[in-house]
Amino acid sequence: MVHRRTLIALALGAASGACATAPAVAAAGQLVHVHLVDRAGGEVLPEHRHRGNTWVAGRPGDRYAVRLANRSGARVLVVLSVDGINAVSGQTAATGQTGYVLAPWQVADITGWRKTDAEAAAFYFTALPDTYAARTDRPQNVGVIGVAVFRERVPMPRPVPFEIAPSSGGRGDGDERRAQAGSDSSSADRSAAASTGASRMSGGGPAAAAGAAAESSAPASPAPAPRAERLGTGHGEREYSPISRTSFERATAQPAEIVRIRYDSHANLMAAGIVPSRRPWAPDPFPGYVPDPR
Repeated sequence: MVHRRTLIALALGAASGACATAPAVAAAGQLVHVHLVDRAGGEVLPEHRHRGNTWVAGRPGDRYAVRLANRSGARVLVVLSVDGINAVSGQTAATGQTGYVLAPWQVADITGWRKTDAEAAAFYFTALPDTYAARTDRPQNVGVIGVAVFRERVPMPRPVPFEIAPSSGGRGDGDERRAQAGSDSSSADRSAAASTGASRMSGGGPAAAAGAAAESSAPASPAPAPRAERLGTGHGEREYSPISRTSFERATAQPAEIVRIRYDSHANLMAAGIVPSRRPWAPDPFPGYVPDPR
């Protein structure tokens, strides 16, 4: 099977410490769009919104990729956490750690845990005991994928010193200044008239403030079905996934945004009321005309 080449760069250095105040978690990325992709068929897995969270249903054994799409015209650094673990370094994830650098408008599929500059161990959905987090004694945050996005610091150009040309001191200076003053006065009168006319045309009414609607809570089921084993991410076979290295200086110590996607099995999401349950099939006494026998 031919795997998509990961056209990304591993950021080196300039890693700031974890910020004291965490930024608000975005429901959907503005700087970077994040989706989970089924690697067998290439489709983006459907997302379900529930009480401020984005959920995805995974199927045990299926390999998946985390698709990152830079929506800006500048480079960004993405620190990727899978089940609470940095997907590049294997550390318990923190926003100040290393990550992937995306070029302007770049889209990249992260297919696994980074092993070397040339290989990654495939992400796949699996039951909790088989997850990489559980097998490294860190099962507390299984079932969530997080992306912390940083803008790049751009050096400001040095200002050019402002210089004033000396006056020539000729006799014509006074006449020129008087003529200029008369021209400025006429221009000011015309500007005032134009401004008054524009003011009359605009109306100048205050803007109406938009009210925020409170999200309604789904009614609890009287007899919820028991949940199965939680779903997490396993450490699969090694695959060819080359990267290059680059430097990146963060514009701020705090991420510009954090995107979070939670996931579990379809059965568990149904039991929690996140995914609507399917109508049970029942036999139909009047299905149609008589078919020919086989």
